[in-house]
Amino acid sequence: MNDKELLEKEDIFSKVLRAGRRTYFFDVRATKAGDYYLTITESKKFTNDDGSFHYKKHKIYLYKEDFAAFNEIIGEMTDYIIGEKGEEVISERHQKDFKKEYETIETNKSSDSFTDISFDDI
Repeated sequence: MNDKELLEKEDIFSKVLRAGRRTYFFDVRATKAGDYYLTITESKKFTNDDGSFHYKKHKIYLYKEDFAAFNEIIGEMTDYIIGEKGEEVISERHQKDFKKEYETIETNKSSDSFTDISFDDI
């Protein structure tokens, strides 16, 4: 294992946020010089057709010199969203019975339900 991999594995301080199919990992790590930085990893679970699953991960590296600007912008953006749309989640995907509704729609689809449309109709 090289130095980069060793440093990548060593977490100084960590927190986890589970949010449905997504999990966010907040990890403090050390640079070669012994300074600290933050990684934020989003891990999202996907289910394959055969029932097995896999994860896709996206990672952000955030260094101390960017903390103040990052905090300012993230605060401004979250305040804007809450101010404009409130705290209630309005996405249908977050409804308790969303999966049931989605499965009902998917199982009711058939090739008979499609209508032929000509581009002239558009």
